[in-house]
Amino acid sequence: MPEVAIVAALRREVWPAVKGWRVVEREYEGRRWRFYENGDGRAVLVCGGIGPGPARRACEAAIGLYRPEAVVSLGFAGALQPGCSVGQLLLPAVVIDAKDGSRVATLKGSGTLLSFDRVASAEQKAQLARSYAADAVDMEAAAVGKGAEARCTRFMAVKAITDAPGFEFPRFERFIAADGAFRTVAFAASGVARPWLWPAMLAMARNSERARHALAGWLDQFNRTAAECRGKSEVVLECTTGARS
Repeated sequence: MPEVAIVAALRREVWPAVKGWRVVEREYEGRRWRFYENGDGRAVLVCGGIGPGPARRACEAAIGLYRPEAVVSLGFAGALQPGCSVGQLLLPAVVIDAKDGSRVATLKGSGTLLSFDRVASAEQKAQLARSYAADAVDMEAAAVGKGAEARCTRFMAVKAITDAPGFEFPRFERFIAADGAFRTVAFAASGVARPWLWPAMLAMARNSERARHALAGWLDQFNRTAAECRGKSEVVLECTTGARS
């Protein structure tokens, strides 16, 4: 059994870092899931989709099928504080669910990550920063943390910053399917017809590439150090290069 299960949102966030991992399709509670298993069996990764619901279901499937010692929520986050820069890794000590204010402590980290159930506008990010004093905001970590906590599994979050506090995303909620998949072609087609959105869309693409590179670096380091920490789920603690401390 793997020591660590990693839950991401979309494959593009972790590809090509997992392109050499073995692909396995397994069924859990009536749904087929695609898992990526690294070569030495230390870790398994699943892309659950965007949002708390898909993330929670992916976490439950990973734990139910693989029984890992620890679960990691891996993916993108937006900065809420000026000190967070694009491409920076954040490994928070606590994750807060903005829906109900509940908190989940992580295995190890520093700072605070807030999970919001939708893409936050610049105005919403400013309000969230005032209300929670969090460093960054994502959509999935709290759901993954609660899923791990419910099954007495240790939890950690690794997030790469994609945008500054004042960055205004083009509204793209309608391009997120019910299962958490992102309709990329439809989003791009919509943007082509709206040239005033092109600067923001280009910035999104550049920032996402920097964040993806940071996550790939973490995964590469994870693979390099995993062999040295057999039998210890704390291997994730060795993979903190670039994180805030």
